Amino acid sequence: MEPKERIIQEAKMLFMKLGIRSVSMDDVANHLGMSKKTIYQLFADKDEIVDLVIESDIQQLQKDCTLCSEIASDAIDEIFKTMEMIVWQFRNMNPMVLFDLQKFHHRSYEKFMAYKNKFLLEIISNNLKKGVQEELYRSDIKIEILSRYRLESLLLAFNLEVFPPDRFNILEVTLEIIEHFLYGLSTEKGYQLIVQYKKKSIKNGL
Repeated sequence: MEPKERIIQEAKMLFMKLGIRSVSMDDVANHLGMSKKTIYQLFADKDEIVDLVIESDIQQLQKDCTLCSEIASDAIDEIFKTMEMIVWQFRNMNPMVLFDLQKFHHRSYEKFMAYKNKFLLEIISNNLKKGVQEELYRSDIKIEILSRYRLESLLLAFNLEVFPPDRFNILEVTLEIIEHFLYGLSTEKGYQLIVQYKKKSIKNGL
């Protein structure tokens, strides 16, 4: 692995675990066992590292979401596969990450929001359309409204005022919101499928 790529990957791990603001360039250097001077030869500053971490993360998330859609048996299966992906991503995520990004790294935050408001909106909308066609979601749902509602609820678990991290687990909140949304969409056929997928997920330790 190239040194620059290794630094990006290890910095991402530290950011997700500890929060972006809490991790200094010294912390990154110490974690990697290299001098801070070496890091500054490859990156102008912490902002650049954060920016490249976010770009890398967005690319991976797009691949993961696209894969979930492509391999899913149906619209509800896609949601459960997405939940499995979220479990892996959020298990050790610090809830301060998004707050730190918004407050201290505006350029990177804008990139994340562009990904959210374009790519994720399309993924959600396509899933709703697919679910209606498969008669798993109600035919009377307003897809554009619910797509935007679901999109905004994605970040609700990161709202420190609504869900303070000393009382709530970000992963638990996220999964509960998704499940609640899914039950609200479903037809009787969809409900039965949700129950089946949920039993399978519990059996697999989700």
